[in-house]
Amino acid sequence: MTARMLSRRRFAQAAGIVITTFALSPLSASGQTAPNLPFSLRNNRRLEGWIRLEPDETVVIFTGKAELGQGILTALAQIAAEELDVGFGKIRMISADTSRGPDEQYTFGSQSIEQSGSAIRAACAEARAILLAAAARAFGVQDSNLKVVDGTVASPDGKQATYWQIASAEPDLLKREVTAAVAPKRPSDYQVVGKSVSRVDLPAKLSGLPAYVQDMRLPGMVFARVLRPSRYNAKLLAVDENAARSLAGFVALVREGNFLAVVAEREEQAIAARDVLAPKVRWSDEGSSLPDMRNLHHELKQLRSEAIVSARTGQENPAPAVTRRLTAEYTRSYVSHGAIGPSCAVAVLRDGHMTVWSHTQGAFPLRSDLAKVLGMRSTDVDVIHVPGAGCYGHNGADDVALDAALVARALAGRPVKLQWMRDDEFAWSPIGPAMAMRVEAALSSEGRIVDWSYDVWSNSHAMRPGQAGGVNLLAAWHLKEPFSPSPAPRIPQPPGDGDRNAPPPYEFPRKEIRYHLLLDAPIRNGSFRTLGAHGNVFAIESFMDELAEAAKLDPVAFRLAHLKDPRARAVIDAAAANARWLPGTKGDGSRGRGFAYSRYKNIGMYAAVVADVEVDRKTGIVRVPQIVIAADLGFVINPDGAVSQLEGGIVQAVSLSLTEEVTFDRRSITTRDWSDYPILTFSEVPSIKVILVGRGEDAPLGAGEGSVAPASAAVANAFADATGRRLRLLPMTPDRVKATLM
Repeated sequence: MTARMLSRRRFAQAAGIVITTFALSPLSASGQTAPNLPFSLRNNRRLEGWIRLEPDETVVIFTGKAELGQGILTALAQIAAEELDVGFGKIRMISADTSRGPDEQYTFGSQSIEQSGSAIRAACAEARAILLAAAARAFGVQDSNLKVVDGTVASPDGKQATYWQIASAEPDLLKREVTAAVAPKRPSDYQVVGKSVSRVDLPAKLSGLPAYVQDMRLPGMVFARVLRPSRYNAKLLAVDENAARSLAGFVALVREGNFLAVVAEREEQAIAARDVLAPKVRWSDEGSSLPDMRNLHHELKQLRSEAIVSARTGQENPAPAVTRRLTAEYTRSYVSHGAIGPSCAVAVLRDGHMTVWSHTQGAFPLRSDLAKVLGMRSTDVDVIHVPGAGCYGHNGADDVALDAALVARALAGRPVKLQWMRDDEFAWSPIGPAMAMRVEAALSSEGRIVDWSYDVWSNSHAMRPGQAGGVNLLAAWHLKEPFSPSPAPRIPQPPGDGDRNAPPPYEFPRKEIRYHLLLDAPIRNGSFRTLGAHGNVFAIESFMDELAEAAKLDPVAFRLAHLKDPRARAVIDAAAANARWLPGTKGDGSRGRGFAYSRYKNIGMYAAVVADVEVDRKTGIVRVPQIVIAADLGFVINPDGAVSQLEGGIVQAVSLSLTEEVTFDRRSITTRDWSDYPILTFSEVPSIKVILVGRGEDAPLGAGEGSVAPASAAVANAFADATGRRLRLLPMTPDRVKATLM
């Protein structure tokens, strides 16, 4: 009779005593001494905090990273299934939950595979070794003689036991610290990782089942909306509370300092109450003066700043002989996250414990700031991630979490769902900072860049909750006793901040890169996808094309002449070959092609992009019919997921290049709805061809953000090729296109 057929009681008897110590092989996959713990394991050492075997013969895997639509839970589940030797369908993922998951800080920077993936790989490899050792003792064999198929351990003589039977017999088996001393599988042995697997988060989203925080309903729930002024720093003077009390479904008017929210029994009643009350609220006319949008490049340079040298090499060498020196300036406008579903959160205060459900990218940092503002201990606050309708960085998800918590505190015991309206989202959520770039370079007689000087002016792109020295939550600044925002952090290279990707990826004998961190923030700034990389790659790659033209060289050949990295050269060659790039071909006045290359953060994925554009010279409308991208992501966990991420980045890049821009006058933000902030439509989405270039032995690299910046730069270069005119300001709106062509 096999162990599978034994009762759990009899298996426990066969297994003997509970393991209290366990010697693990101190080898890595390469056969060397175990390396340092993966980043996410350093402060989350408990094995049971990463993996749990359930009675229904499933495996729960905990991650501190959030599913933002990038498919990360699917890829992490593949890693777990691979290392544990269980079926993919038996893995259940729990993400970003302060009540039961690891603290992995934020989900950003395309780092989830590198950080959480490596931690889960190490934890699952170790758990598998522990379970095998327990089975080996029970069966009286060496663990090297055991095989595992879909979570069932089998010995050569036919004895079998499932992981769940083994764990049931020894309940404390996985209650220990991870050592990361067990060698994970070699890529050549992968059966699940490296294959396309259907996304685990999509069935609910596609079938209409509750999938988003906006869909949440709890017993006794009430609904709330906030009322805010039209401009920054205005003060709440008065509100007609009698008008509020007469409204249908009215529950409460919550006011704390300059924070004001109305609560109703039903959602449509809360919306109606907001509409009725808005003109009955009196605000002070004081407020901040915003920059002159018509002269944004100059305005940014006038703000107080701190100069930071991001990179400097070759300055000890004598100044090179040059034949030509070129200078150019570029600008990227302020941009919005533009989430289709406005920010939303659910909160409830019961028995002195606050629980908040939020589409945050940092559950633990948000919990810290919520506790600080609410005057509670962190242990009395929990934040649970629930997907929201779109997020490309630090949008209003954290702010609305505090809004909901403030209302929940006032209505202790009743769950509160608070969702922003569209004008709240555009006017009050953190906005991707505008950027001004100036670049100067010298060419030798051989057409090589021998000197490079680069300056970027931008606010910090990293003003998330949980940072030292303040609280980065909107309502916290509006309370009767307000909190102050935290100071801008100094983030060194790599990954950098507003200077992300400011150091060029090319090999120049002399270069100096300066980041002018703006200390004044007239527009509320936050993290937008790629941070400063979008503006910096746009400037660098546009200027590389201008230098290639000055040197009378093909743009692709010009870049290759300044690169030795074989992986960089491989993606450039692949993109050019698959796009059928023809050196020497020029645009015809309305159609053209552009090329761009970058390596995200100069340590991440490699990407090369070829974009085709068509320009209607009468209307100023630019179309992008086709884009080809070659990308090296290292070892790819889920090829279909990786392709989707690259495609999504390209679609966003085209939209950012052609249409997206937050508008404002000197008093307030004027972008309030979709008519003020056009985005790419379905009919305008280009045909996209993705080529994955990489070797199986290279470490996995994130795919989410690396295609955005080079795609925008390629579109800008294609416009210049098509028209013979260079537009150095993004986005390339029809009015700007017509002005440039005239």
